[in-house]
Amino acid sequence: MYFEQPKELTGKLFEIKRFSIHDGPGIRTTVFLKGCPLSCKWCHNPEGISAKPEIAFLEKMCTGCGACVNACPNHAQQIAREGMRLFDRQRCTVCGKCADACYPQALLLYGMDSTVDQVMEEILPDADFYENSGGGVTLSGGEPLLQADFCAELLKRCKEAGISTAIDTSGYVPWDTFQKVLDDTDLFLYDLKQMDSEMHVKYTGVPNQQILDNLKQLGLHDKPVEIRIPVIPGINSSYENICRTAEFLRDIPGIIGIKLLRYHSMARSKFAAVGRMDTMPQVESPTEEEMAGISEWFGQYGLSALF
Repeated sequence: MYFEQPKELTGKLFEIKRFSIHDGPGIRTTVFLKGCPLSCKWCHNPEGISAKPEIAFLEKMCTGCGACVNACPNHAQQIAREGMRLFDRQRCTVCGKCADACYPQALLLYGMDSTVDQVMEEILPDADFYENSGGGVTLSGGEPLLQADFCAELLKRCKEAGISTAIDTSGYVPWDTFQKVLDDTDLFLYDLKQMDSEMHVKYTGVPNQQILDNLKQLGLHDKPVEIRIPVIPGINSSYENICRTAEFLRDIPGIIGIKLLRYHSMARSKFAAVGRMDTMPQVESPTEEEMAGISEWFGQYGLSALF
């Protein structure tokens, strides 16, 4: 009788960033996983929205060498007579051959299938840095919990190696998904974007009730949570929204801090790189004074909000 061997568990990643200092305490390696149930207008990682592999074209990096033209089996990569570089996404099958041939890395494949062992090979060499800085490994995205089984196994392996763990999440997944990773996650970095559900739908594509309910559940499980709030002028920076947020958070145990993330439009070029329509708000970044004012509003509720 023939028995089929079980397939090795893999995750679909779009980046592994070493020596990160913005995704939790200390020096960290951040593992970015593909796919997100939200479509935030201000998304800073649009290459992580789709769960499918994508080819990104970074036009400024292109030298016009033509190596991608020769490598592409579907003639999706072309150079016009005028020397203009053309990328026909309709012909592209995302085989990645153009990215492999692109020496200046103007073409990148986002969405590599990686095993837990392969990711651990990237993580383990920096174990001393994690230990000496109080850092560790953070799973981010996209929404990493869309690939919960892979995350659970990777977190387990990190803990077995003595490495601290964190998950950066939108919270928009079923609660039983959180249960798969609770035991091996030391810290949750939890996004809160807007308290009004209709506004939340308008700017992220989904309602916020599940996000709020899951945060309450995390509080009941005595898990450390850092709240992360992107501050976008005119969208969620109002006194009313900040007060509603503070009123909600002050009754939830386990919250160790609130981090205010200043909106910027530097990710605008990423939308073009992966062939997405740019949806980022046409607003200026909040000023130092505006960020300080929001921090003070949280302070009125006995909460510390840093930026």
